[in-house]
Amino acid sequence: MLSTCSSTRRASAHHLKCLARSLITDPTTSHNVLTPPLHVSKPETSTSRQSQLYPRPRPAVPRRRQALPTLPESFGRNQVLPVPDSTRALLEDIVSSFEAPIRYAFVYGSGVFEQAGYRKQKDKQDRPMLDFVFAVTHPDHWHSINLQQHPGHYPLHARMLGSSFVSKTQELSAGVWFNTFVPMKGVNIKYGVTTVDTLCADLLNWRTLYLAGRMHKPLRIIKDDARVRLTQQVNLTSALRAALLMLPESFTQRELFSAIAGISYSGDPRMVLPAENRGKVENMVSRQEDQFRELYWRLAQGLPGVRWAAGSKSVEQDTSPHARAAHLKKLPEELLKHVHQRAEGHGPPREADESAYWLRIAGDKELPSILDSEITKIVRYPATVQSLKGIVSAGVAKSARYSVAKVSKWWKGTSFSSSS
Repeated sequence: MLSTCSSTRRASAHHLKCLARSLITDPTTSHNVLTPPLHVSKPETSTSRQSQLYPRPRPAVPRRRQALPTLPESFGRNQVLPVPDSTRALLEDIVSSFEAPIRYAFVYGSGVFEQAGYRKQKDKQDRPMLDFVFAVTHPDHWHSINLQQHPGHYPLHARMLGSSFVSKTQELSAGVWFNTFVPMKGVNIKYGVTTVDTLCADLLNWRTLYLAGRMHKPLRIIKDDARVRLTQQVNLTSALRAALLMLPESFTQRELFSAIAGISYSGDPRMVLPAENRGKVENMVSRQEDQFRELYWRLAQGLPGVRWAAGSKSVEQDTSPHARAAHLKKLPEELLKHVHQRAEGHGPPREADESAYWLRIAGDKELPSILDSEITKIVRYPATVQSLKGIVSAGVAKSARYSVAKVSKWWKGTSFSSSS
């Protein structure tokens, strides 16, 4: 019996040696071989769950990115108004000095384009304040960088409360934050900061007409953006349509430009108070007629029923209800909403017969006064809130200084108008 046990032990030892030798030398195991020890991991199968430490690799084929929007080089060329080389260099130097990223920038006002009643000053110190507007993507981030670079541009309370306070205040009403009486490159500037989304929304819909109205008039683009250029072309066409609806069958180009320039001043509280030159529209148009023509002449050629020859200063239009209805339907959304509210209860509803509805409104002799009244309503509230925001954004001292400068402008303009 002892011999039998010893022979059994020898056979088991021999079997284990063979198994160890086969595991070392043979990559494959026989079906008769015992299961490997527990510390040897089992090969993963296709149905095994992958560990979160080893996520699946990305596909080898890269995803196609959406192409950036591009416009033809000639599109919107009417928006690019020339200025003297020295002025252009100064404006570009000022904008490039800001470290915070600016997507779209323009400058407007008497500091760039001459206006009647203002002497043309060659010296930088004597020239009017330059008015800029910067459109950015992330206002909180932008003001954070600008507060670090130019803390003196902001009042003390804005520096203490930080960029979040500035960006939240900016969002109110028209969506612009202004820093005023800022000395840069030997001149005084005022610059407003808004977002590209806010700017484009106002250009398309005339939600407040605060930014869109300023861009109805001649301006110089410093940094361009395809999206803004496209929406600005819509804004200019909308201003042209609105002005045509408020004008008779024949008129001069100066009357057209005055109607366009006056859109943004309707309802502006500064025109009632001695805070803005009441002859500003006439002063602007009389010296900037060539720039207005560059903005609007090509656009007018594409509108139905408008006759405006290349070398002529006289304009004629078709004032039939059908022609006016074509302009009326394409006015900005906010203005049309006001027009619809005025039309309620004065005839069959729009749902009954849409064609008859538009013809009825377009044929109304009171349409020019209706449009003027509703534009005034759109402008009044945002302009009033923005004027009050100026006390917060500029501070009491700069606000008082700015008000004195505005009253002085009003007095000079009044004296110029009475003498002429």
